[in-house]
Amino acid sequence: MAAASVCALCLGTPYVPPHRLAGAVLDGDTTLAGIVVTELRVPRLVLALIAGACLGAAGLVLQEALRNPLAVPEMLGVSSGAALGVAAPLVLALSLPAVVQPLLALGGAVLGGGLTLLAAGLGRSPSAVLLTGAAVAAALQAALLVLMVMADQLDLQLIYRYLLGSLSARTWDDVTGLWPWLLVAVPALVLCAPVLSVMRLGDEDAEALGVRAQRARLAALAVAVVLIAPVTAVCGPVAWVGFLAPHLARWFAPASGAVRWLPWAAVWGAVVVTVADVPARLALAPVETPAGAWTALLGVPAGIALMRSGRPGRRNRRTAAPGSAGPPGPARVATAAGGRGTHGADAAVGTTTATGASVEATGREEAR
Repeated sequence: MAAASVCALCLGTPYVPPHRLAGAVLDGDTTLAGIVVTELRVPRLVLALIAGACLGAAGLVLQEALRNPLAVPEMLGVSSGAALGVAAPLVLALSLPAVVQPLLALGGAVLGGGLTLLAAGLGRSPSAVLLTGAAVAAALQAALLVLMVMADQLDLQLIYRYLLGSLSARTWDDVTGLWPWLLVAVPALVLCAPVLSVMRLGDEDAEALGVRAQRARLAALAVAVVLIAPVTAVCGPVAWVGFLAPHLARWFAPASGAVRWLPWAAVWGAVVVTVADVPARLALAPVETPAGAWTALLGVPAGIALMRSGRPGRRNRRTAAPGSAGPPGPARVATAAGGRGTHGADAAVGTTTATGASVEATGREEAR
C-alpha cells in the first residue's frame, strides 16, 4: 500500500519527486506540482483507499453470510442496482444535485438486493440466494444496456466509463460525501462480525446458538448495501474487489475467523484498488483507463488461484486434527473391547492395559 501510494502521488504529469511530497501536501505549495498533488492526486488516493476498504469488507460479509466464496456484490444484484440508480437520471436528463446521487445508488442497491431475496424466498437458502442474485444482476444489466441505447454520444461515453468503475477527476467533495455513510457502516460491521462467525456453522447450528439465520442474512445484506452504494455512486462498480480481498485475508490467516478477517479484507481491498489505479492512470497516458477494468483483469485470476491453491499449513492442520487420524483413545479401545462380549470385563481391562502405554506416549508426544 505504501509503495502504491507513493507511485500514485509522484508519477504522472508533472512528476513530483518523493522528497517534495511532504512539502507539497503539508506546506500548501502553490506551484503547479503542489496544486496537482493536493487537489487531484491526494483526494484520488484517499478515495481509492476508502472505496477498496468498503468493497473488501462488503465482499467478506456477503461470503460469510451466504457461506459461499463466490458471493460477490456483482453476482447479487447490489452493484448493478446501484449503477442503475445513478445512470438512469443521467440518461433521462434529470438535473439532480450531487448530494442525491448516494441516495439514488442506495435505492438501486436496495432494489437489486431486495429482488434477489424475494425471488430466493427471503434468504431461506444461501445457494438459492446466490443463483437468484446472478439472474437479477443479469436483468439489471440488461436495463442498463437499454439506457445506453437511449443515451446520446456524450452521455454514452460518461455512462460507459462509469459502469467500468473509474476514479478519474475525483475531488475532495467526492471524498467528504462518503463520511456520513462510513459513520453508519463501521459500527454495523463491528456488530455484524461475531454473528458472521456463528453463521459459518450452518443455519441449524446458528439457530441452536440463538442466531436467527434468516434475519441475520438480511442484516448482512443491509450492511453490504450501505457499504457498496455510496462507493458505487462516486466511483462506479469497481469490479471483483469484493471477491479478491476476502480470499487474500483468508489465505494469509487461514486459522482465523470472520472477526479477524474483516479488518484484513478491508485492508486488502484498499491495496487492490490503490495498486490497480496506478496502471489505470499511467499505462496508456495521457488517456486514462477505468480502474475497474484492471481490478477485473487481475482480480479474477488471482482469486481463482487463491481458491485452488490454499495454504499448505491449513491442509496439514486439517489432516492432523484430533479424532481424524492417529491412534484411538483409551475410552474408545475399552468400549470396543467390552462390546465383543466373549471375555467380558477381563478382556476390556486387558486390552486397555495393553494399549495404555502407547496411548500415553502418543499423548505426551502430541502435547510436546
